[in-house]
Amino acid sequence: SHGDFEGSLFLQRRVRCQNLYRWLMRRTARFALRHADLLRAVSNSTGEQLTDWSPGKPVVRFPAWTDIEVFLKAGEGDGAREPVILYAGALTPLKGVHHLLRAFAKVAQELPEARLEIIGRDENPEYAEELRQEVFRLRLNGRVSFVGEVPQVELANRMRRSRVFVLPSLSEGLGRVVVEAMATGTPVIGSRVGGIPEMVQEGWTGFLVPPGDEETLAERLRWMLERPPEAEAMGRRAREFARAFFSPEAYLTGYRRLLEMAQEVLKSR
Repeated sequence: SHGDFEGSLFLQRRVRCQNLYRWLMRRTARFALRHADLLRAVSNSTGEQLTDWSPGKPVVRFPAWTDIEVFLKAGEGDGAREPVILYAGALTPLKGVHHLLRAFAKVAQELPEARLEIIGRDENPEYAEELRQEVFRLRLNGRVSFVGEVPQVELANRMRRSRVFVLPSLSEGLGRVVVEAMATGTPVIGSRVGGIPEMVQEGWTGFLVPPGDEETLAERLRWMLERPPEAEAMGRRAREFARAFFSPEAYLTGYRRLLEMAQEVLKSR
């Protein structure tokens, strides 16, 4: 399980006949979980949901794969960071980018050098167009750029040059991009949802904000932009956390444990 399979889909796109769709999703989830021998979760929050649906069934928790070395290498680079707020991820309502735009608008006039970069594919074209119209409505033309998808190396370098990374999701299984940003030495502002609080330590490696709280998000953006030395120190601590939180060895250990448990299930039969 990579996320909240009960409700997150309805935050990604508009769904007709929601009650019928929700009923079908629940039936499908029950069928899949009933026939599974082992369950894997990418975070504690997804693990808790699986446990609620399948009490007593073994759940193995470890994050989804990421090539962390690319981001750690980018974090070794020198050079001053730019007053850039960075978002990376698919453009869907689930990710809460509209809240980020409105929060940025609250600080943009006070900090004329600040810019917002939005990286990611237009997974929901209608929503992506709404975001572009919102930029125009908020008079942020020239201050906000939509970059589209980029290779991992370029993403890592853009993270390294940015002052802060923001993931304003309304729901999130883990938020792998958070640990990627932290690996580059970039502090993170994330919503207090899903697995994000498992990675971001409030006031130490970044900030956590209630999902959809544009006022608090604006305050945290202002803090990051107005205090470069403190933000840089926060980023260094975030990098050390990322190095310990995820590694290829830890990922292999998780899969090894899962396969060993599968062997025990087979032996018991």
